[in-house]
Amino acid sequence: MKLRNTIAVLAITLASLTVASAQEALPSWNQGPAKQAIIDFVTKTTTAGSTDFVPPEERIATFDQDGTLWVEHPIYTQVMFCFERVPDLVKAKPELAKVAPFSTVLELLHGDRAAMEKLNMDDLMKILAATSSGMSVETFQSEAKNWLAGAKNPRWKKPYTELTYQPMQEVLNYLRANGFKTYIVTGGGQDFVRVYAGNIYGIPPEQVVGTAGETKYGYDKNGRPFLTKEPKLLLNDNFAGKPEGIHLMIGRRPVAAFGNSTGDQQMLEYTKGGGGARLAMLVLHDDATREFAYGPAQGLPDTKIGTFTQALYDEAQKGGWTVISMKNDWKQIFAFETP
Repeated sequence: MKLRNTIAVLAITLASLTVASAQEALPSWNQGPAKQAIIDFVTKTTTAGSTDFVPPEERIATFDQDGTLWVEHPIYTQVMFCFERVPDLVKAKPELAKVAPFSTVLELLHGDRAAMEKLNMDDLMKILAATSSGMSVETFQSEAKNWLAGAKNPRWKKPYTELTYQPMQEVLNYLRANGFKTYIVTGGGQDFVRVYAGNIYGIPPEQVVGTAGETKYGYDKNGRPFLTKEPKLLLNDNFAGKPEGIHLMIGRRPVAAFGNSTGDQQMLEYTKGGGGARLAMLVLHDDATREFAYGPAQGLPDTKIGTFTQALYDEAQKGGWTVISMKNDWKQIFAFETP
């Protein structure tokens, strides 16, 4: 009887230590269902003997980036990078100065903020293709790195790479500390995100799955082989493209997935479609004071960027996905804030 009681006490003590370490690992989260969902999921999937135990090799967690790991409003960071490359493109091809959407971008860069409303997703894809191809992969990486080193977000006057969400950084670290492998699965450009993902998220380039263009193999004048970025789409890693990209690049169904918009729905569906314990979470931007508020779910303002519809919110409720309220669940949003 004494041995049984001792074992029971030890079990309770270990469980308490696990919860305590989890609370310490997620200090920027308020107590509530969202934080508890993360802790409960990690506890049951990593505890040996648990019916929901997940072997280390199967502990795959995927994260959308824009709006999930860092700020995406008023426009995606990569789009700003491409916008600022348009003047050089027009200088090389002056005829583009009067051709939309390039002429629209020039209006925007000259201070006409209303020009943003003229641009749709097809326009953005044209701009991305024109400004991110026709060069070697190494040249693109170098130019993206140089731009990120000097570019600053107009609202916070800080580098874009400092506008990552501290609570999500803590989730990344907490999962990795418990044997999970973390991947970025983004509609953004794969080559662009791979430039900085290692430094700011601790995620190496081979664990970044994104929208990818074709490349062409060739040789320079010295016979050195290199790849040229082509203006042809290879993978649109958004909506259904996300689970397709996961299968292509990772080869395992995730057990945890995090997103924030309609473009992430299929990734969360795919994750929840597997057996055993699964975690699906969506970030709802409902804090206009500390960040931004947009939906249109729950009566929030509508938006073209990071759209979170009421239908997606209802699907989350029906499917057992956890909706993270930025306003209520996060004590602080950025590392540079005072909590």
